[in-house]
Amino acid sequence: MREAAYLALGSNLGDRLGYLRHALQRLKDTPGIRLCNLSSVYETDPVGFVEQATFLNMVAAIETSLSPHELLKATQRIELTLYRRRNIRWGPRTLDIDILLYGNLKLKEQQLTVPHPRMVERAFVLIPLCELVPNFVIPGTRETVQERMEHVEGKEGVQLCPTISLAAEFGLTGS
Repeated sequence: MREAAYLALGSNLGDRLGYLRHALQRLKDTPGIRLCNLSSVYETDPVGFVEQATFLNMVAAIETSLSPHELLKATQRIELTLYRRRNIRWGPRTLDIDILLYGNLKLKEQQLTVPHPRMVERAFVLIPLCELVPNFVIPGTRETVQERMEHVEGKEGVQLCPTISLAAEFGLTGS
């Protein structure tokens, strides 16, 4: 059985765009994962630990036959191969991949919470997610992605990178 899932990707160290490209290629090459669509790329202000460089952020729509836990292991493996280090919570990183949504699943465990527990508070997640699934009702809420995005704070810190189209590079129909 294949499930639709949405992943947030972000980078603010080194070749930010290069890390996003490499992560997408590794996702594409992972058995049990099919890239379906990609949002635009956005340059975004840091949240939480703000004394750091701006991020490039985006969302990938995938179909997967992996369980949520297998998907988490796959994304963490990709992060490690691209030099991700977890030194400071919300700190600088070469790559971050978060599972935002996994179908309509609601899961809350120590290692994994789906939907992502802070996605509804983050403009840098909701804006690109809204490009892909504006009418999706976020599990555990009565709001669509679009409705939540309209009320989220911090939208001024999220700027479209109009010259970057990773969807086109990967042969997808994204923005």
